[in-house]
Amino acid sequence: MLADKLTPFITRYNELSELLSSPDITSDIKRMTNLSKEQSSLIDIVEKAKEYKALVKDIADAKIMLGDSEMFEMAKEELKELEPRKPELENEIRLLLLPKDPNDDRNIIVELRAGAGGDEAAIFVGDLFDAYTRYAEVKDWKIELLSTSPSDAGGFKEVIALIKGDQVYSRLKYEGGTHRVQRVPATESQGRVHTSAITVAVMAEVEDVEIQINENDLKIDVMRSSGCGGQSVNTTDSAVRITHLPTGLVVTNQDQKSQHKNKDKAMKVLKARLYDLEMQEAQAKDSANRSAQVGTGDRSGRIRTYNYPQNRISDHRINLTIYRLGEIMGGGLLDEIIEPLIADHQAKIVEAAGL
Repeated sequence: MLADKLTPFITRYNELSELLSSPDITSDIKRMTNLSKEQSSLIDIVEKAKEYKALVKDIADAKIMLGDSEMFEMAKEELKELEPRKPELENEIRLLLLPKDPNDDRNIIVELRAGAGGDEAAIFVGDLFDAYTRYAEVKDWKIELLSTSPSDAGGFKEVIALIKGDQVYSRLKYEGGTHRVQRVPATESQGRVHTSAITVAVMAEVEDVEIQINENDLKIDVMRSSGCGGQSVNTTDSAVRITHLPTGLVVTNQDQKSQHKNKDKAMKVLKARLYDLEMQEAQAKDSANRSAQVGTGDRSGRIRTYNYPQNRISDHRINLTIYRLGEIMGGGLLDEIIEPLIADHQAKIVEAAGL
């Protein structure tokens, strides 16, 4: 029975309450922090469990009252209100019982890169990053640019950014993949629709202690910055390129005037990529790994299409089509796509778990 599955959560929550109220725990800050985090993670399921147990009891009591002629009508009315709530609550609890992605509460590093389509792809990198920026504003998240590579025709060949806030990874992890755009470029005199593509990779931000990097495994080069920039561009050796020799991963950063800051940002990206590689290896059979996210960057390997002439966004993973492209991109309304993706993902997990 579902009620039996919920008892351990209530028991553990009560145990944690006792531990946290113990005078001994205040002297161990680290343990107290860990116990507090564990208790916080149980609050939602415990509240629903208590509500469910109370509801089951109320339904049982009302059914007993049906045998009393004087209480029959009142009991009947109570059951009319109580019984429809039971399947709703059971569904809410099933979702709370699902295994939690260990990265869901993390910040992310997101990488957007122009793929097929040349200048138009680079312009769309800027457009999609602007859409993520507006979405972050709606969610009260913070965005920190780590690296950019502007395109001569406008837009960016590449944008790498850190997005910080509440459950950033849990929502934006669905953005990883190839995004295809169909529209008439400003330079197109014949009015023909062009198709281009960009890739998005979403990686969890990691703490320094989570990824140990041997300094001997790194090849660090410094060079003059190139491209758009301030007065120090091309005058000081501030750009940094870090090569991780065992994996061949290369990270370059030149956005800051300070070589030290460029190195710090490059290391942050490198650690996220190494952690992502570890996750891939641990979940080699999971289709949500980074190689599936990034694909080839061509026009065919796509998760989503943005059709501007039709004002349409289509997410091909769940056959979702919305004719509100302008509002979604310009108004920070990505939840209109992300919420259905989350619901589909949860439904598949529930089915697989047999809950």
